[in-house]
Amino acid sequence: MQLHDLMPAPGSTKPRKRVGRGHGSGHGGRSGRGQDGQGSRAGGTKGPGFEGGQLPLYQRLPKLGGFVSHNRVEYAVVNVARLDALFSDGDLVCPEALEKAGAVKSAYKLPIKILADGELSKKLTVKVEKVSGAARAKIEAAGGTVE
Repeated sequence: MQLHDLMPAPGSTKPRKRVGRGHGSGHGGRSGRGQDGQGSRAGGTKGPGFEGGQLPLYQRLPKLGGFVSHNRVEYAVVNVARLDALFSDGDLVCPEALEKAGAVKSAYKLPIKILADGELSKKLTVKVEKVSGAARAKIEAAGGTVE
């Protein structure tokens, strides 16, 4: 087979409909657009969101959702179970120590908050920006302190 032998399958292609080229062509007169009305006009279609004059869906839905506080503080969270795994008895837990241990990416990018998921069996001294009430109770129950 050569390149000049390639042809489309029989019946798969049709000649282009040439409208508006006289009555003899079969597509003269009104060029297949019918008698009158919106469809017969140039540019006579409504946009993709048009619903016959009914208020379109994209206008019925609310523009913006919810509320975002501009004063929201994002925290890097660390659970007490992670502190139990990373630190030994009597250690000081501060942002620099947490960064060195790999619990947070950066000690200075986000303030750190300790949460109460898991158990703590070691006596630790915790010096971070924020500690949840339940986490504070677990740290103090294990004999540690929160500053």
